[in-house]
Amino acid sequence: MVFDARKSRTFVMIMAASAAMIVAGAGISTASAQDAYPDSSVAPPPSNSLALVNQIQAMRDQMQQMQGQIEELQHQIRQFQQTAKDQYIDLDSRVGKLEHAQPATSTSSAAPIAAAAAVPAASAPPNTSSPAKPASPADQAAAQADFDAAFKSLRAGNYVDSARGFRAFIDRYPDSTLAPNAYYWLGSSYQVTQNYKPALTAFETLLRKYPDDSKAAEAQLRVADCQIALKDFVAARATLQAVIKAHPGTPLEKRARDRMNDIPPSAGTK
Repeated sequence: MVFDARKSRTFVMIMAASAAMIVAGAGISTASAQDAYPDSSVAPPPSNSLALVNQIQAMRDQMQQMQGQIEELQHQIRQFQQTAKDQYIDLDSRVGKLEHAQPATSTSSAAPIAAAAAVPAASAPPNTSSPAKPASPADQAAAQADFDAAFKSLRAGNYVDSARGFRAFIDRYPDSTLAPNAYYWLGSSYQVTQNYKPALTAFETLLRKYPDDSKAAEAQLRVADCQIALKDFVAARATLQAVIKAHPGTPLEKRARDRMNDIPPSAGTK
């Protein structure tokens, strides 16, 4: 019995000590909560939670907006790359055809490129109101050599050099039968390097001075390309409509209609 009594007293003492510790711990927790929130008997949730949620939502909205802008820029870049690629392929194809053409009426011993380039001017005077002045054989040879040099730069992809070469050729030989071709390739050299204003000037000069030249129709389409690149959609639409009207049922008409897709639906009308 003594042993049991001792055990009982020990058990009671342990339970009392545990209860005291629990009460003390509860007192500390309550005191800490009251120190943090003295005006409330119950600890409220953190006061900045709602603000944090709002900040997170605002950041998400900004990220979504930026993602949309990035996708739009990527789309515009893809369009620009495709347009530049199409223009380059078109230019390269035409240069290749011109390079390998063998005109039957040419008796010159010059390179095939230059001989082919001279064919349009030989079949139709560059300017019906002001016929080209006769040139001496020496002048013709010099003009042919300068034209070939500029054309060689164009073929090699040195568009800055080709533009300089064709510009110098026009200044030096304004009455040459190769002048219409020089204006056309000058405009092409500018266009492929995205210098659309001088390209537009070159093509428009070709149309004004040599309206009956075989390159006039193609130059008119290039005028529209430059106008679209310069966002002059009203003028571009008018130019393309003129091409479509003047060349019905031809590949040129189809290309002009395809160019119409590059004009925003709401633009190009007054």
